[in-house]
Amino acid sequence: MPDPDRLPRRTVEPALARIAWRAAEPIHGMIYFAPEARDRYAALGLRDRMGYFASRAAAFGPVGAETVVATFFNFNPALVRAAIPAAWRAATPADILRARLEAADAALRRACGPDLLASPETAEAAVLAREAAEAAQRHPAGRSLFAATSALPWPSEPHLVLWHAQTLLREFRGDGHVAALLLSGCSGIEALVLHAATGAVPAEVLRRTRGWSTAEWDATVGRLRARGLLEAGDRLALTEAGRKQRQWVEDRTDLLALPAYEVLGPSGCARFAELAGTVSRAVIDAGLLDPVRAKDRRK
Repeated sequence: MPDPDRLPRRTVEPALARIAWRAAEPIHGMIYFAPEARDRYAALGLRDRMGYFASRAAAFGPVGAETVVATFFNFNPALVRAAIPAAWRAATPADILRARLEAADAALRRACGPDLLASPETAEAAVLAREAAEAAQRHPAGRSLFAATSALPWPSEPHLVLWHAQTLLREFRGDGHVAALLLSGCSGIEALVLHAATGAVPAEVLRRTRGWSTAEWDATVGRLRARGLLEAGDRLALTEAGRKQRQWVEDRTDLLALPAYEVLGPSGCARFAELAGTVSRAVIDAGLLDPVRAKDRRK
């Protein structure tokens, strides 16, 4: 283990970096729910889950399913294999990436309106986000999905710079999170079950959206109970050992994400969280993280 006294001195605490990431995450996350994206993927011939897997993996080029299985981590491999490589026969990665960026543009314009979109605050948020993302680009080792995404060209308009930068920051953090989960001894489905046991997201939502059967889920619950990470009984709940393992993973994920945010310093992180939070609230208020509301409120 590294000697803590010999590690570089932190300029930003992990908790502050996490706050900055969370404040901006809806700006990126909406692309998985917005009807603007769904419609454009459908126009390319992408059906069912193809749009999600292909749009996020397109930065790799037309890779096989196993690359996506490995980098997306907690999805049932059968779900991935049903979408990849069939998606590449429907549309090229370049066309899919173009559709994704167009969808982000249209969705953010709808959510933010012209005043917020063209505001100095949004432009400032974009500058700070890009600075953090470019700092992350100096640390690509072991972060395959981030590295592939970081090779894509930067858009020019501030709201799209903000979206692209947050996409990079999300993949940077996500690749680090996968590394921490692997070190903790968790498989993809085990990570989902432990996440569900925190109560943050309903177990059925995680099971269904990641394509796992009830039998596979229940078997995983049994294994985690046998390892002492879940309480016995009908309720899905972490034991003290389970809580410690989850915290260990989250702490390592925060540490691995720090290289992106240290360049901003504490005041820059706080300012970014404030500015990005305004755009995120507009995204949430427009229903872009809720596919039913997003569809109903589309003009």
